[in-house]
Amino acid sequence: MATGKAIALRGLSRAYGDHLALRDVSLELACGETLVVLGPNGAGKTTLLRILATLLRPGGGEASVLGAALPREAWRVRGRIGFLGHEPLLYRELTVEENLAFHGRLHGLGDDGVSRSRELLDQVGMAGAAGERVNELSAGMRQRVAICRALLHQPELLLLDEPHAHLDPGVATLAEPLIGAASGRTRVLVTHDPEAGRRAADRILALRRNGAVAFAGPADELEPADLEAVYSAAGGSTAAAASGAGKR
Repeated sequence: MATGKAIALRGLSRAYGDHLALRDVSLELACGETLVVLGPNGAGKTTLLRILATLLRPGGGEASVLGAALPREAWRVRGRIGFLGHEPLLYRELTVEENLAFHGRLHGLGDDGVSRSRELLDQVGMAGAAGERVNELSAGMRQRVAICRALLHQPELLLLDEPHAHLDPGVATLAEPLIGAASGRTRVLVTHDPEAGRRAADRILALRRNGAVAFAGPADELEPADLEAVYSAAGGSTAAAASGAGKR
């Protein structure tokens, strides 16, 4: 496993037109740690993940991922990152196995990609659906395939935006060894469940609705009252935030 800093942000910001989605975000995450990102809808959580995934350019400040400065050196780390976002990033007209084969070719995996695809599909209970087209799958089944896609190239860094969306508890349990702490990978996890997030985190970033940082530091230093204030300022409690999972 790599050592050192997996992520280093200094005054990171990002705007969409006149709307500032992230404001002066600074933090560090060591390799092997889990950062949980909390906050109400519209706090910039998904924007942050997309910047770390090299899908968006920072608007200001500095960002380094796995030792590469973004966006200048994004090419150095794209193959070392696994991204699981709101969309499964699958070709709907292709079968499950065709999607994973295509992704494997993008990463130059060759025959190893085929065997790894089969292994991953088996682990998430999708081996029997390998020949089905993505557009014929349920949302939960597409999410399972997306997990396989994100892990196929054995990334060092996992970026997970509500990874259990559409998964029933039994399937979430199957996926946990792959995307949970037991995977041993560095993780950035966006969740609408503050209590589950606290349990999973080494470090926490709590964002307010306007993208400003309410807290950034070790998980055991976050006070419940501070977290409550983040959601209360947005017009809801932590309980309300958890019940709104999946909304943006």
